[in-house]
Amino acid sequence: MFLILNPTAGRRRRGLVDAVVRHVRSRGWTVDVVETTASGDARRYAEECDAKRYGVIAVAGGDGTINEVVNGLAARAASAPPLAIVPLGTANVLAHELGLGSTASSLAQTMTAGREVLMHPGQASAAGRPRCFSLMAGAGFDAKVVAGVTAPLKRRWGKGAYVWRSLIECQRYRPVRYAVEIDGVSHEAASVIVTHARHYAGPYVVAPEASLDAPLLHVCLFERWGWMHALRFGAALLRGALPHTPGYRVVAGREIGISVLKDAGESRSQPVQIDGDNAMTLPVSIGLSTEAVRLLRPQ
Repeated sequence: MFLILNPTAGRRRRGLVDAVVRHVRSRGWTVDVVETTASGDARRYAEECDAKRYGVIAVAGGDGTINEVVNGLAARAASAPPLAIVPLGTANVLAHELGLGSTASSLAQTMTAGREVLMHPGQASAAGRPRCFSLMAGAGFDAKVVAGVTAPLKRRWGKGAYVWRSLIECQRYRPVRYAVEIDGVSHEAASVIVTHARHYAGPYVVAPEASLDAPLLHVCLFERWGWMHALRFGAALLRGALPHTPGYRVVAGREIGISVLKDAGESRSQPVQIDGDNAMTLPVSIGLSTEAVRLLRPQ
């Protein structure tokens, strides 16, 4: 097993990583661990991992580090080993999506004897630069929150950093409108999340019908404007009631385009978040990658 570790994400949970490694080795596996030191390292390690030597590639980190590894594996297509995950980040959305356990023994069991899920990642492209995602791409309120949360702030406050930034974005709120085209049909929204997953921000459900192994994306449209509605949607998400909230709907599709319809006088460019990282700006085209990644989930 080749384990890519983000030591920053694992600083407070290094004991879990060490315990997982011990459990995997006790099952007769050799584990080689390499640590990332800069952005892009995880993707490069995933691209260069020797599939003849390693039966599994694993990543210990948050959703951002996992995203790098997914991009590296997608670039290799069928030659890549299956991917196992040790969740260490703030939200760990992919861990919830895969139904991973939280103990070292359960994680090690999945890593060594898990069931493979074949996933075609989503792929977002802006200004000719594509980037894959296993979870989601978003524009609007959530993307502005993500763009405002710096790495030091996230390390210090964890999920609290996103709550704090959400309050700031409510104060700065402008009724920007986005044009969303889904398989040739036009829609309009105050915020939009294109997801491959049921979950968002951890265990909270945004798209009940979404599935990682389905060749389909789900577009979550927040159709009502105003900071009060932004708070209402957020409260509904935490209560598990978002899919049934007035002004919110989900449309399935394969080819999605998002652009600014009305900027409401906002001078800043409109950010796009990819798997919880500030990644690009609008306009953006989103579809499914032609290449697949194999993920390991519990039996």
